[in-house]
Amino acid sequence: MSLVYFKNISKNYKGNLVLDNVTFEIERGEFVSLVGRSGVGKTTLLKILMHEEKPTKGRVFFEGKDIFKMKPREVTLLRRKLGMIFQDFKLLPTKTASENIAFALEVLGYPEKIIRKEVQELLKLVNLEDKGDLFPYQLSAGEKQRVSLARALIHRPEIILADEPTGNLDPINTWEIIKLLLKINEMGTAIILATHDKEIVNTLNRRVISLEGGKLIRDEKEGKYII
Repeated sequence: MSLVYFKNISKNYKGNLVLDNVTFEIERGEFVSLVGRSGVGKTTLLKILMHEEKPTKGRVFFEGKDIFKMKPREVTLLRRKLGMIFQDFKLLPTKTASENIAFALEVLGYPEKIIRKEVQELLKLVNLEDKGDLFPYQLSAGEKQRVSLARALIHRPEIILADEPTGNLDPINTWEIIKLLLKINEMGTAIILATHDKEIVNTLNRRVISLEGGKLIRDEKEGKYII
């Protein structure tokens, strides 16, 4: 059974067909680059998987379950299996790096001892052990994205959805984030990397799904960025 299955997904926004009959599967532990120019539907696909958008047509399965037939509690559990990182970080400005990472566990009422242990492990994973007490305004863009990545990992998700995660980063920090995504993937977490960065995609030499005009035009196991 595949981890994720998008089946005949179409999405219409006010007469604009953003996605047109898109079908593909993602296996456990896979690293997939979802590529195409801005506006081709990459973010929309991720939002549909997060249960934030509903497709106009088609079905989405996660671990064999139709996510749009799930009860509210099941949707909550689904979202804990999905870690999301964004181009603009979306960190809480009044909380430190550690507090941003811890927030999701605090909401669920986890004991402070467990939260502290989890946060320290994740700060170490993203090479920010000495930055936990800093606020977002005190961090560089690269450091903010690493905090965002640590926060996405707090529930030990099955898959990370990375939506243009290097769009606001310089080349050095870009490759730091890509290296971390590869490291996380090697630990067994699947990755969907939505990007239009040709150099990243061609260097990774992993599976590439290409979108154009809302359609899936190419799906290659060891692909390149060809649009």
